[in-house]
Amino acid sequence: MKLKNIAFISLASASTLLLSACGSTPEKSDTDVVPKNIIMVVADGMGPAYTTAYRLYKDLPETPMIEPTVLDEFLVGTARTYPAPVSGYVTDSAASATALAAGVKTYNGAIGLDVNKQPVESVLHRAKRLGKKTGVAVTSQIVHATPASYIAHNESRRNYDAIADSFLDDRLGDAMVADVMLGGGWRYFIREDRNLVDEFKAQGYQYADSYTDLLSLPKGKPTLGLFADVGLPKALDDTNEHRLSMMTEAAISQLENAKGFFLLVEASQVDWAGHANDIASAMKEMEDLEQTMLLLKNYVAANPDTLVILTADHSTGGLTIGANGDYRWSPEFIHNMKSSVTAISEAVLEQEDMALYVEQEFGFALTDEEINLVSTLNSKMTLREREGVLKLIIDARTNTGWTTSGHTGVDVEVYAFGPGSENFAGNLNNTDIAEKIFAVLGSVK
Repeated sequence: MKLKNIAFISLASASTLLLSACGSTPEKSDTDVVPKNIIMVVADGMGPAYTTAYRLYKDLPETPMIEPTVLDEFLVGTARTYPAPVSGYVTDSAASATALAAGVKTYNGAIGLDVNKQPVESVLHRAKRLGKKTGVAVTSQIVHATPASYIAHNESRRNYDAIADSFLDDRLGDAMVADVMLGGGWRYFIREDRNLVDEFKAQGYQYADSYTDLLSLPKGKPTLGLFADVGLPKALDDTNEHRLSMMTEAAISQLENAKGFFLLVEASQVDWAGHANDIASAMKEMEDLEQTMLLLKNYVAANPDTLVILTADHSTGGLTIGANGDYRWSPEFIHNMKSSVTAISEAVLEQEDMALYVEQEFGFALTDEEINLVSTLNSKMTLREREGVLKLIIDARTNTGWTTSGHTGVDVEVYAFGPGSENFAGNLNNTDIAEKIFAVLGSVK
């Protein structure tokens, strides 16, 4: 394909442009202010290539410089992601979440346990013991690895039903561990053997199973919100493409109180897009994340006793901006996507003119070569095989590369703002992030 070349911008050169535009360091917060509220944001799977790609994706082509994103404003450092030695150098989401939540390196698959399978205290537990309200808002199922590692203890991240049970059964004294839980997961909470939703209601929790119902709930009360059978729909396919920012705002409105709160927010599906090597979905999930960070920036401006930290647990997919020796990346070809590659692949065989349907959903005209590719789609193919054909077109048009369908072991970025944010600067171990949050919270008297 002959496409107009777009200059390849490396992470280093984009950082140089950012520093010249925004100053050499992030604005320092008032170190005399002790944060009352702590909001921990985990962008699952978001390695440095994702934040660079998103900056290029959002770039205004009519201007000579590449504009920074909201995230760029708060970059303070990087974090090392490796798990306990028993699991080598590349972490999974459970081990990394346990490190971020509890300050402990553990084996891949562990939920809130150390390498000896002993329970460890998370920063969410500590906040609850100190009398703060606690919550999670995620785009995965709420029993997925990251939220589970802040709330529960289990030897395997795959024990979803048992983890869901522990959300109700495990207590800190007489208190429930989490006051607010928003995300997906009907399958694990409404089962033949147990209806946890009814049990939560009996404990005084209000419940919502739609975004509309969530926004109409009374404020300041314990809340369980489940909006999908497993994870939420992809941002490209959901009724609210900014569902993470919406849930974050709703969670804060339920958690605000005189003693403060701890909230975990997870942009879960950056990781899922990386596993699927799906650049269009990845950028849309990043957009939802940026909207969430803009919301939090405005919240901290109005509530300066709030500390916000954003990092990733690891990187996923080995995303490459520019592939096959071609110094070009062309994100304009995913700007007009109407739905995800998955949704298109599910519906394409039902269309009278498959190529026309793909053109309409992609938002650009197909070449003869691409039309021929689409014509190979048939009912004998699995959904994944059909997705693979369509992603070949997207990757070629954008010149996106991938090295794996799994995780990689690179360092990830750390962002922070609000009181104490300067403590998260530099190259940290991921366990340091938890330790610094523990220090902010202090010990239980």
